[in-house]
Amino acid sequence: MSVHVLNHPLLEHKLSVLRDKNTGTRDFRAAVSEIAMLMCYEATRDLPTKDVKVETPLAIADCKQIAGKKIALVPILRAGLGMVDGVLAMIPAAKVGHIGLYRDPETLNPVEYYCKLPADIEERVIMVVDPMLATGGSASAALQFIKDRGGKNIIMMNIIAAPEGIARLEKEHPDVEIYVAAVDEKLNDHCYILPGLGDAGDRIFGTK
Repeated sequence: MSVHVLNHPLLEHKLSVLRDKNTGTRDFRAAVSEIAMLMCYEATRDLPTKDVKVETPLAIADCKQIAGKKIALVPILRAGLGMVDGVLAMIPAAKVGHIGLYRDPETLNPVEYYCKLPADIEERVIMVVDPMLATGGSASAALQFIKDRGGKNIIMMNIIAAPEGIARLEKEHPDVEIYVAAVDEKLNDHCYILPGLGDAGDRIFGTK
C-alpha cells in the first residue's frame, strides 16, 4: 500500500485553520471542502488519459481527456459529507454513494447501518472520503463493505491520519492507496488524534 502525505503550502495553511479551536462552523466547513478539492487534484494524478482533437475558434488542438475510468465518491457518514462538495467541484460527473457506520457498544466493532453505492461500482475508481483516520476501524470496515459489493480500484482520502489508523489499513487493505494532508503524533486514551482538530463531524455541522 502507498501512503501519500501531501505537503502543499495551501494545504498546510488551510489545515492550520481547521486545527484552530477558535475557527467557527462556517469557516471550518469551507476549509474542509477546499482541502478536499486540493487533495482530489493530487489523488487523481495517475488517472489514465487519451488523446483527443478539439476544435478551438481558430484551429484544431491536440488535447487529453480522462480515458474510460469513471469515478465514484463514497463519504463515510457523517463527517465524510463535508468533503463531498470539494471533490465534486473537481469531478462534477462523479456518482456519489454513502456508507453509514456506528460502533457496537459491546463489541466496539463498526456496524453498517446504511450502504448505497452506484450499481456499476466494480467499473469505477472509488474515492472513499473521511476527514479523520484514527483507529482505522470504520475506514477498514467501509473498505470491506465496498469490496464485498464488487469495488476494486479504491483510493482512501483523509485530511488527518494517526499512525495507528494507517498501520491498520496497511495490514487489512494493502491494495488501497491512501492520501492524507497530515500524519499526526498518536491517539489519546479516547482514540482522538493528537494534536488533531477535535471531532470533525461536530465542527462541520455545528453539533456537540
